[in-house]
Amino acid sequence: MMITMTRRHTLALALAAPLLPSAVLAQEARSVVDMTMGDPNAPVKVTEYASFTCPHCANFHKTVMPQLKKNYIDTGKVFFTYREVYFDRAGLWGGMIARCAPEDRYFGIADVLYTTQGDWAHAATPEDTVQNLFRIGRQAGLTDEQMNACMSDRAFAEAMVAEYQKNSEADDITSTPSFIINGEKASNMSYEDFAARLDEELGG
Repeated sequence: MMITMTRRHTLALALAAPLLPSAVLAQEARSVVDMTMGDPNAPVKVTEYASFTCPHCANFHKTVMPQLKKNYIDTGKVFFTYREVYFDRAGLWGGMIARCAPEDRYFGIADVLYTTQGDWAHAATPEDTVQNLFRIGRQAGLTDEQMNACMSDRAFAEAMVAEYQKNSEADDITSTPSFIINGEKASNMSYEDFAARLDEELGG
């Protein structure tokens, strides 16, 4: 089972960023880049589209991703790209916090976002959501000043939403988690099914 996407309010997500009321000094513009793991020359390319607030995505990252990383990404068989999908403001803000850190910390923060999804993604108020995300950011070594700057950067939020829209429309993504495996779209699946599909691509 997957969550189906609707795009009616995606631009509003960026424009709604509370983000934080405090003034922020001018800062260097951030670019939105793909987050990747593995050898770019690996024979199999996998792109995941997922939302930090999607429970099915959280389950995939808890139950399938560790084995996928160990057996295929770390062994040089798969080059993995993670692309964020935004259903709501909380998912967008989670992505912003993850991208505040240096790129080599991104997947570590993403893991925490998924494993603690029930604690922060459904907080009672937007302010509570932001405070919970700040706690995660602090665990990753981010300062409140750094996170204030990230979360107050409307241009960055708009760029993230624009990149999500461009990529998801190009790959015809309508639900999460979804995958592009060597150019072909695939739905959510168990580790056993995923491994069988990858082995097919590897000629095994």
